Amino acid sequence: MSKVAFIGLGVMGYPMAGHLSKHYDTIVYNRTTEKSKKWIGSYNGKMELSITNAVKEADFVFCCVGNDNDLRSILLGQEGVINSMKKGSILVDHTTCSAKVSKEIAIIANNSKIKFIDAPVSGGQIGAENGQLTIMCGGDEETYYKIESIISCYSKFSLLMGPIGSGQLTKMVNQICIAGLVQGLAEGLNFSKKANLDGKKVLDVISKGAAGSWQMENRGETMLNDEFDFGFAVDWMRKDLNICLDEANSNKAKLPITALINQFYCDIQDMNGGRFDTSSLIKRL
Repeated sequence: MSKVAFIGLGVMGYPMAGHLSKHYDTIVYNRTTEKSKKWIGSYNGKMELSITNAVKEADFVFCCVGNDNDLRSILLGQEGVINSMKKGSILVDHTTCSAKVSKEIAIIANNSKIKFIDAPVSGGQIGAENGQLTIMCGGDEETYYKIESIISCYSKFSLLMGPIGSGQLTKMVNQICIAGLVQGLAEGLNFSKKANLDGKKVLDVISKGAAGSWQMENRGETMLNDEFDFGFAVDWMRKDLNICLDEANSNKAKLPITALINQFYCDIQDMNGGRFDTSSLIKRL
């Protein structure tokens, strides 16, 4: 049985590592030890108190942390993940970060004889818990095919999009599309309220037609109920959209609506809603 390590037990990593532990010999590491202790109480695996001990014997190492700086802090350096992994092993990064950082890490990993795949995910906490994530990958074909069956433990679909960084670029497209969908849904539901329509009936009928979307099915009713204390936080979405806008400045893509919605999310943060779900855009209307 292959040995795997999972670094980062946040709202996504915690259940993803859990799915791995059902099929592989799994070791976890988290900067907050209490989270690791809780995990081993729920799943069949082990925990380590240092990155080095967690990854040194692993054939595959997976990580899912917050942002570019978090990623650098755990992967690089004398006691970082890459320097602690055995030669010939594979590192898979599920963090949503910039394509630039993914390429930077790939070069360092390659110099240490470590194979690397950037593999951001979509589907949120619910998708992670249910093992129904979508994973967009960047890297070489040989390495991807070695991890494809492993990541299927927590995904319903994965695809190699191209060379290193392509997974992150695809995730940017994903976030751009989500931002527009959520804002459109927020405006539509606010319009239905102003027009004195029954919002639930509106959702019931239009979700069956061309306007239907994942956001409508999973967030429409909670938006009507003013419920936002769950899901994908506004703070995280702003981080992701800023990555998109930075990349657009480089490749000259025009993102006028995305830039505007990013500012709308700033309004939600100003309302102390940084931890609200992204569907909270309706609160500013």
